[in-house]
Amino acid sequence: MELILFIIIALAVLFVSGVKIVSQSKAQVIERLGAYHRINHTGLKYVIPFFERVSNTVSLKEIVKDFAPQPVITKDNVTMQIDTVVYFHITDPKLYTYGVENPVSAIENLTATTLRNIIGELELDETLTSRDVINVKMRSILDVATDPWGIKVTRVEVKNIIPPRDIQEAMEKQMRAERERREAILKAEGEKKAAILLAEGEKESAILRADAKRETAIREAEGEAEAIVKIQEATAQGLRLLKDVNMDEALLKYRSFEAMAQVANGNATKIIVPSELQNFATAGMVFNEMMDRKPLPPKSVELPKPKARVVPELSEEPVTK
Repeated sequence: MELILFIIIALAVLFVSGVKIVSQSKAQVIERLGAYHRINHTGLKYVIPFFERVSNTVSLKEIVKDFAPQPVITKDNVTMQIDTVVYFHITDPKLYTYGVENPVSAIENLTATTLRNIIGELELDETLTSRDVINVKMRSILDVATDPWGIKVTRVEVKNIIPPRDIQEAMEKQMRAERERREAILKAEGEKKAAILLAEGEKESAILRADAKRETAIREAEGEAEAIVKIQEATAQGLRLLKDVNMDEALLKYRSFEAMAQVANGNATKIIVPSELQNFATAGMVFNEMMDRKPLPPKSVELPKPKARVVPELSEEPVTK
């Protein structure tokens, strides 16, 4: 009885030991009697004890491997250190298990040799400025080479490019000189633009001042011309009024005599009276006597007050006949 119980317990333990649970994003390679049999994917699986075994459990996630810097030589014989990062995932667990021994080490060595071949065709300046080209070439070469291993290379990145110390110093000096050159160019361009703007401002200011002077002169000339026209129109209007009232010769002579009196009250010390005006004195005396008498009733027509006329100052020198 005890033997039967022992056998039952042993069979139960043996059966339970064959139960396998495969996690998400995992795959198990199953061998039966030492030969590949199947792939167990996610879920509850059973492996026959003593006949089947799990040969390898692989991850189906994307794997990232950062490889150590590799010494490479450029086309112009410059030795530098370059390290790369490779992104890949397993597409076929069977090929990954049986295709190559230690697949990660194989990928590292393949990456180093591929990198040396690509960098050997480039010069130093091209290496420093052609990372995208290097990444694309390496990815395509590694993808083809790792396909028999059940590996898909999705991306390759050049992480660091470390040139020798003397090359770094030369590059820093070159970069500093380039920056100083750009600074000098920008400063010269700024000074040039400032000088141009200043000259343009002075030019526009001079033009505006000239326009203002011209406009002022034009307005002054127009004002003087208008004043002359107004004076001439007033003079003509006064003459027309005198003509309309039929002013007699005696009154005109009297007005001339008044004008001569005003001239006499000026600064002139000598007044020369023409001989024709000597007869005006008698007419003036008669006119004054008439004014002293009782005035007659005014007539219906009133004489307008004539506008005062400017009589030029007479010369102090006598006029010789």
